[in-house]
Amino acid sequence: MTPPQGAAARRSNAPAALPETQSAPPPPQTAPAPRPAAARADQPFRGIALILLSTVFLATSDTSSKYLSKTLPSFEIAWVRFVVFALIMLPAMVPGSRLFALRTTRPKLQVFRGLALLGSSVLFITGLRYLPIAEASATSFVAPLFVTALSIIFLSEQVGIRRWIATMVGLTGVIVIVRPATGAFQLAALLPIFSAFAWACTLVMTRVMSGREHVVTTMTWTALVGVCVMSAIVPFAWVTPSWNEVLIGLLVGVASTTGQWIVVLAFRYADASVLAPFSYIQLLWASAFGFLVFGEVPDAWTVGGASLIVASGLYTAHRERVRQSQLLLIAAETSPNP
Repeated sequence: MTPPQGAAARRSNAPAALPETQSAPPPPQTAPAPRPAAARADQPFRGIALILLSTVFLATSDTSSKYLSKTLPSFEIAWVRFVVFALIMLPAMVPGSRLFALRTTRPKLQVFRGLALLGSSVLFITGLRYLPIAEASATSFVAPLFVTALSIIFLSEQVGIRRWIATMVGLTGVIVIVRPATGAFQLAALLPIFSAFAWACTLVMTRVMSGREHVVTTMTWTALVGVCVMSAIVPFAWVTPSWNEVLIGLLVGVASTTGQWIVVLAFRYADASVLAPFSYIQLLWASAFGFLVFGEVPDAWTVGGASLIVASGLYTAHRERVRQSQLLLIAAETSPNP
């Protein structure tokens, strides 16, 4: 095999090596390095297909969680979700296993990310107990707008006036849905908003670790943090479930974990700015499942507010794509290579 140019130059300037009379001692053993992040393949249509498939699983998980929330506490439903998640990720938690993935260079950040995701789950499930699923789902899609604001603080990103206008339009959509100054307002309507903020914190921390931590490592830490915290809390809010509720709880965990895993796979094939518009299909599934299972029909306020949120999110994704294209163009112009 031809050595790299730098190695060949170093070898040509070195004196000829004498034959060794004994074998060289073995190199010292070092601890295995954390799993590297997987490379991304540019296959946008596959990524879009995966993100569309994920919306079915995520809407199924939300619908099942709402069904259980009528009889079980939110902490217990979240505990079941994370128990199933942890069982699926268990091979990656066993030291010495070929799949072991808990080794990380950012343990504190992994813990904080797991706590943020856990908080988002509990808040959203609690909101489902009191709100129509379409309303809760539409409000939760304000998360990308929070990411815009948080990116300025934690990622030192520059946000232009047009993205700020899009953010304000999205927040207007939230106000239309929540209607804080009317008799239709209820405090439970704030829970999906708090959930969206916690999810936005999760996304920002994921960006900070992007390229440094393997996806499996992040998911394993998330499962471990969630199941440990919820296992300490759930005994204080335990309600013995029926066998029917146990089966639905398993469906919640499997659907949620599968949906999140498919989302991770989708991001291997396409950029976030390409996939973001298709994630809003989850609102259609949530509305359909809400009607079929609970007889819920979204009112005009929910549809109007959701339209503003979706429009804001689509424009934000468009501006992100433009920004990435400009960065690539600048990098190409400043590169010393033709």
